[in-house]
Amino acid sequence: MLWSEPPDEPPEELRRAEAMLRRARTVLTVSVLLAMCLLGMWP
Repeated sequence: MLWSEPPDEPPEELRRAEAMLRRARTVLTVSVLLAMCLLGMWP
């Protein structure tokens, strides 16, 4: 590897997309768990 080569970091756009996917996955998980709890309490 040469000193002039750029670092092996992903571009800013990719980092933002990954963060957005992580947030979406968290929101989806919480909403599914909440829905299952509410449906489980339904008589």
